[in-house]
Amino acid sequence: QVQLVESGGGLVQPGGSLRLSCAASGNIVSINAMGWYRQAPGKERELVAVTGVGINYADSVKGRFTISRDNAKNMVYLQMNSLKPEDTAVYYCKMNVIAITTMISEAYWGKGTLVTVSS
Repeated sequence: QVQLVESGGGLVQPGGSLRLSCAASGNIVSINAMGWYRQAPGKERELVAVTGVGINYADSVKGRFTISRDNAKNMVYLQMNSLKPEDTAVYYCKMNVIAITTMISEAYWGKGTLVTVSS
């Protein structure tokens, strides 16, 4: 099966930076869209950034966050700069993966990594 594992979360002061990584493993034929979502306490999960045909960002992170991908390694990254307390959330990666067992595109999620922005 396909598994996604995020890493890179942690505690950072306001104005600081973090880089999140997400690695996909398993019987993967190809990966289309890769993205990052986040869920803050008491709030719904929201899109942060996605890369597929193009790249899109939530308005709240434009100019501060950068999404990138390494197709050879089946990885997606999120460089987060100028972090604010309101960026505090659990960050999840999501990939639309075609697995050899199904040969159809399906969405897979990681379990999330916590980012806390606080002084």
